[in-house]
This record gives sequence, C-alpha cells and structure tokens, in this order.
Amino acid sequence: MELNLLVGGPVSDLPVDFISKIQAIPGDWVGADRGAVRLLKWGIKPVLAVGDFDSANETEVAAVAQACPKAVINPDKVDVTDTELALRYILKEYPQVRKVRIFGATGARLDQFLANLFFVLKPEFAPLINKVEIIDKWNQIQFYTAGEYELEKMAQMQYLAFIPLTAVQELTLKDQKYTLERQDFAYPISLSSNEFVGQTSHFSFKKGVICVVQSRD
Repeated sequence: MELNLLVGGPVSDLPVDFISKIQAIPGDWVGADRGAVRLLKWGIKPVLAVGDFDSANETEVAAVAQACPKAVINPDKVDVTDTELALRYILKEYPQVRKVRIFGATGARLDQFLANLFFVLKPEFAPLINKVEIIDKWNQIQFYTAGEYELEKMAQMQYLAFIPLTAVQELTLKDQKYTLERQDFAYPISLSSNEFVGQTSHFSFKKGVICVVQSRD
C-alpha cells in the first residue's frame, strides 16, 4: 500500500497546484498535527492523525478526532518531531506500507527541515529508508541504502544531486552529466548540480545511506 503524510510546513512550499490536485494523488492520507487539520479543510479524511495539536483550536481538534478512524491526540513526543511521530505510528499501524510520500516537511525553519532529512538515520526508521520520499514545490528527495538503482527523471525537474548522509563506499554514477567511478566518501557531502542525460539515470554504491534530490529553480 501507499501512504501520503502531510505535516505542518508552509502551504506556499507545497507542490504547484497541490490543493486542487490532492484528490488525484494515489494512496491514503495521514496527517501530522496541523497537517491533519488542513487535510480535513481540503476534503480529505485521514486514516490516521497524530500530534499534540498545539497550533489548532478546540473545534479543529474535535473535528480531527471525530473524522479520523484513528486519531492520537496529545501523545508523548518528547524525543521526536511531528514527522517522526507520524512515521512511528505508520510503522506500527501499516507495517506493510511500500511507499510514504511526505509533504509539508520543508520550508521556513532550517532546523525542522534538517530533522526531516536526517530521521532516516535513526535505527527505528531503517525499514522506511527506501520507501520514503519528501516532495515540495522545488524538490523530490529520496533515500537509498547500498545497491544498484535506476532513477526516472521527474517532469519539470532540472537538477540531480547525490548526497551521502553517512560514509559511503564505491559510489558510481554511470550515465549522468558528471560521472563517478567507485568513489569513497568518509563524511557527508552534497554532490550537487548534476543532471540527467536522458530520461533515466543509474547509480550504485556498496555501503552507507545516500539522499538523492531532483530539483528545479
């Protein structure tokens, strides 16, 4: 199954025409905190809503509790962000999930964006590394463990970046504008401003975790 997770980032950073096209996005929806309130406002009933809802009023919280089949209001979230809390419940309630698209996880505060980027390195979220993607108006972000992969170029995206989040061994970029052959990286680094040559791109590496970003200006 596929799930979509809306968290509470700025609406202005959501993909172009997101609200008008939200009904066409495949998969059920999960709302994290303010994201659950917005989903109801836009005509989507989340299958799961999680958060302390400190930014919502009593009427909005009551609406979420009534509309959602499973609503976890005011949970203990001392050690996690709203995004991480929602993903924790997704793993618990939907262990068979094969894709999770996350919207509203970028923009505004840099510390919150970095938390949403690096959560994949926490051991509890290891089962989601290859299943999660973060999408906003300018970027599509995916995560990969060691292996061989083929990427498809997204419409309107111009640039391609490979970002080792950990030490990485033998990174090979086979058919991009700028190629690499079995390059090791001992620390996180952003190999940015690469580009597709055709409609697909192939890469591989032996060890570590890599973030791949397709982006546009």
